[in-house]
Amino acid sequence: MPTTKESWRAKEWTSSLRRIRSPWLLAILALLLPAVALFSMTVGTVSISFVDAWHAMAVSLSADSQAVTSQTQVILFDIRLPRVLLAMFVGSVLASTGAVMQGLFRNPLADPSLIGVSGGASVGASLVIVFATGLFGSSVVESGVLMGLSLVAAGAFLGGFVATILVYRLATSGIGTSVTTMLLAGIAIGALAGALNSLLSYFADNDMLRQISLWQMGNLSAASWSKVFIMALVSLILLLRFPADSAALNALLLGESEARHLGIDVQQVKRRLIVLTALGVGVSVALAGMVGFVGLVIPHVVRLLIGPDHRWLIPCSALAGAILLVIADSLARVVVLPAELPTGILTALLGAPFFIVLLLQQRREV
Repeated sequence: MPTTKESWRAKEWTSSLRRIRSPWLLAILALLLPAVALFSMTVGTVSISFVDAWHAMAVSLSADSQAVTSQTQVILFDIRLPRVLLAMFVGSVLASTGAVMQGLFRNPLADPSLIGVSGGASVGASLVIVFATGLFGSSVVESGVLMGLSLVAAGAFLGGFVATILVYRLATSGIGTSVTTMLLAGIAIGALAGALNSLLSYFADNDMLRQISLWQMGNLSAASWSKVFIMALVSLILLLRFPADSAALNALLLGESEARHLGIDVQQVKRRLIVLTALGVGVSVALAGMVGFVGLVIPHVVRLLIGPDHRWLIPCSALAGAILLVIADSLARVVVLPAELPTGILTALLGAPFFIVLLLQQRREV
């Protein structure tokens, strides 16, 4: 009787005739992303028409752009453009790492947080908020200390890095790295991180507790050009490196032993993909907080459309993740005007029901 993983692989390959062509989806997403980004720049507390946005862009690019900067230009290029770009890069990284982790674990329900990076980052940020705020004050904690990054962002990145190393060490033995053990270790580290976060929240005062809560909800309102530069560099590294491992991920869908027979260095591929995923998710969480469901829902939906071939799955997931997070951030600005909802809440509200519908649909097809 076939196992769950075997039936999933069989279903993925046998239903390929019903899927759309991968190049078409990639082209559609590539055309849709700039349109969504342009629309997002006009949405917010101050509504800006497309005509005004186009005029402000033309003035900025003109030779006499040294004239007095208008309010529209400030809103568009100093506030919203960095935020839109940060949403694009964070969404693409989360979705592409989700696609890679689902291929590595051979499970369509896998998520980048399974390697412990999100939980570790949350603990690192909470530690900085609780202890550094008491020692130095909130102004020092929130100010930029390195390339515009705050102490909270630095703590989150270090926490995610340490958690990933711990999970990898627990899953690695003399015969290699066990994906099953890594999954269980990631769940255990995630539970431990949740307990530590609850403990830190218990001892935090009202101001610290609010900072922890807002950070864990995920928010892009603090976007800056320094954060955009860092996120762009990380996403460029990942999106150049991940496609090179597409053939290895396709081979791993058949099983680790089959991949080894095909000449794949499975242990090296695992190590490289885990390090890159930890880098991408760690930086994303450090800069934007806990943004959930992007790395889980997007690769799953794209796989249903074009199949499990990672040569197309990874770039399509990256584009779709960028589009989703830009849309979610746009909605977060206008849903409760004049206030803003944290972006992570919107991704969960949009992603969870949609994912439940997909699961119910798949259950009927089994």
